[in-house]
Amino acid sequence: MSITVESDASEGLAVVSVVGDVDLWSVDDLRKELGQVQPTVTNLIVDLTGVSFIDSTGIGVLVSCLQDVRKAGGRMGLVIAQPHIHRVLQVTNLDQVFIVGDERATVVKLIAEAGE
Repeated sequence: MSITVESDASEGLAVVSVVGDVDLWSVDDLRKELGQVQPTVTNLIVDLTGVSFIDSTGIGVLVSCLQDVRKAGGRMGLVIAQPHIHRVLQVTNLDQVFIVGDERATVVKLIAEAGE
């Protein structure tokens, strides 16, 4: 798994892009990266378009991060292009909890609209 971080301090937004499998063996890297980025911004987007598989540990890290973002008064969105990853969120009803879109620009717009 590889992770890249892009942030725009003027917008109070960071984008964490994840590539590969998010599972028990790789989730610590994601947890660490999100833990470092989340306190520095108001809103956070996790771009999962490069993720081929996510298990319950990966979902758990995302939910934990969402809780931290909300406690800080922010919003968190997920960019998901693969139907099977989106299906995991639908089955767990997390697609109703996260701001979700299939393109980064869509998620940025939805976060901005949620703040109005």
